[in-house]
Amino acid sequence: MKTIKKKFIIKMAFIACTLMSTVAFSQNSSTDQTISQRKGFMLEVGLGGGIISIEDSNGIQSFDESQGGISFPELKFGYMLNDKLAITASTPGMIYEFQDNDRHFGGFIPSVQYWVKDRWWIHGGLGLAIDSPALYDIEDNVNDDWNFGCAVMASTGYEVYKKKNFALNIQSKLVMGRAFLEQDAHRDVVTFNLGLGFSWF
Repeated sequence: MKTIKKKFIIKMAFIACTLMSTVAFSQNSSTDQTISQRKGFMLEVGLGGGIISIEDSNGIQSFDESQGGISFPELKFGYMLNDKLAITASTPGMIYEFQDNDRHFGGFIPSVQYWVKDRWWIHGGLGLAIDSPALYDIEDNVNDDWNFGCAVMASTGYEVYKKKNFALNIQSKLVMGRAFLEQDAHRDVVTFNLGLGFSWF
């Protein structure tokens, strides 16, 4: 059943990615792609996959594992202070398997994004870590616990396509966080993923 759910999510993510790409590339082709149009509010939807490493301290139980995971959707909201600098709030995260249930380790990260070059940006911040059941796999009294802590994020990306107020980028992201569990235990997580970002300014 879990495999079917994961396959469904991957298919939906692929369809969403395809639709967003189609919309982006169907915009007016006469626009000069090299002209920067970054101003005002920004929104980014991300899709990716990578590796997640989870380690629990002694407490409820011992758990230490690395596994592959997917991240969709990752959201980023922000405001351009100028054409190179934005203040943002990001929600990075990745699905992982724990005790035969799917969970999500992510966060809410106030952050700053800076364009080093016209198409290359760096992004980072510090904020709230959230360890929760995957929304499609919540089971009462089995997989319904929410844990909070702190997390730090660093990412970089390159805009491979630009037109008007839209940009498509390839990006990598590193997130390190700790969520506090019951019985004075904690869960340390490191995630690294590669993906696509669809940005509107």
